[in-house]
Amino acid sequence: MSGPIALIDCNNFYVSCERVFDPGLVGIPVIVLSNNDGCAVARSDEAKALGIKMGEPLHLIRDKVRRHGIKVLSSNYTLYGDMSRRVVDALHAFSPRMEVYSIDETFVDLSGFGGRMADQAADMRAAVRTLTGIPTCVGIGPTKTLAKLANHAAKKNPVFHGVADFTEKRVRDYCMPRIAVGEVWGVGSRTEAKLAAQGVKTVVELRDMPLSLARKVGTVVLERTVAELQGVRCIDIEDVEPQRKGMAVTRSPGKPIADVDTMVSAVTAHATRAAEKLRHHGLVAGAITVFFHTNPHRPDLPRRHASKSVTLKPMSADTFDLVEAAVRCVRAAWRDDKPYGYTKAGVMLDDLLPAEAAPRTLFEFGRERNVRLMGALDAVNDRFGRKTLVLGSEGFRKDWHLKAEMRTPRYTTRIAEVPVIRV
Repeated sequence: MSGPIALIDCNNFYVSCERVFDPGLVGIPVIVLSNNDGCAVARSDEAKALGIKMGEPLHLIRDKVRRHGIKVLSSNYTLYGDMSRRVVDALHAFSPRMEVYSIDETFVDLSGFGGRMADQAADMRAAVRTLTGIPTCVGIGPTKTLAKLANHAAKKNPVFHGVADFTEKRVRDYCMPRIAVGEVWGVGSRTEAKLAAQGVKTVVELRDMPLSLARKVGTVVLERTVAELQGVRCIDIEDVEPQRKGMAVTRSPGKPIADVDTMVSAVTAHATRAAEKLRHHGLVAGAITVFFHTNPHRPDLPRRHASKSVTLKPMSADTFDLVEAAVRCVRAAWRDDKPYGYTKAGVMLDDLLPAEAAPRTLFEFGRERNVRLMGALDAVNDRFGRKTLVLGSEGFRKDWHLKAEMRTPRYTTRIAEVPVIRV
């Protein structure tokens, strides 16, 4: 595939999702917080104008929040994930090939549209806005890197009206000298500093860098970036999701975990979710690792990082298998020699294979019954809501759950939380 690529990106996605269901948030400063209501991970344009920075801890900006009447919300990942799915569904009418790059970004193949690409991009924006209420911007380019850069230009410069086409030389020539090199996809702060030492501060200067020098400064990754800026396709659209090699479920509890039973409860929940994800993708795991650690930013408290891994034989996506192994890991790694307060815990799965490709063993008699049981478990939780059925080791009192004191309803995925319109 060698045709132009569009990147459609949802504007201030988490905030936009909240505004779809609460129009009273439109026009006022809004921030959405990370897990446990810690830091700002999404900001409306109004909040950005007040100087709220990405990742800024809430406790450092409380005075500013009060002074300017900033609306503060907890993350509602269930809502955001479902809205992301709806955005992608709206895009399927525009191209047979696309790649969902992140929760709010999708690459779309625009091959065959010729001079109608800008109109097609405008139609995509309109369709997403009509069907989901989410505002977007679109960047078009001959490569993924140029499409990402064009999207940045579309967001920052109102003259483009939400669509910037970097397949047009005059548009590239206008924008590239005006965009800092740090805005290029894949150029991090360290690479930006190295480039500055070479006198490279704008995108056009990076584009014109010799490929051999780019490799010396930033390895083959930067060389590939420079080639993409020159219009040479190095990264294609992945319309078939690559096979996962690993998977993780991690959480920061609402308050530090200080006893083994609470940790078992939390890790049971994480292993249960990991098993659900495996089955959703038709995979099985060959190994599981459990880890938990204290707050690295509190040197005044006892500090510890613990982890334990076990091999799963046979490979499995069975909730009972994963939970049993995870609980063994917790008990093997736990220590009571100091009053530790663990502030993060997680489960990681490795050696993933499609279920049908997993090696068989001599001791799998009765496994088909477990597969049917897992199917029934998933069906009940899909129909009546996640956590309708749980394992006993997860417990009923979940003091370790995330803080989400300002979370809005899960409007699109919970019957009890569907919006009600009164006329």
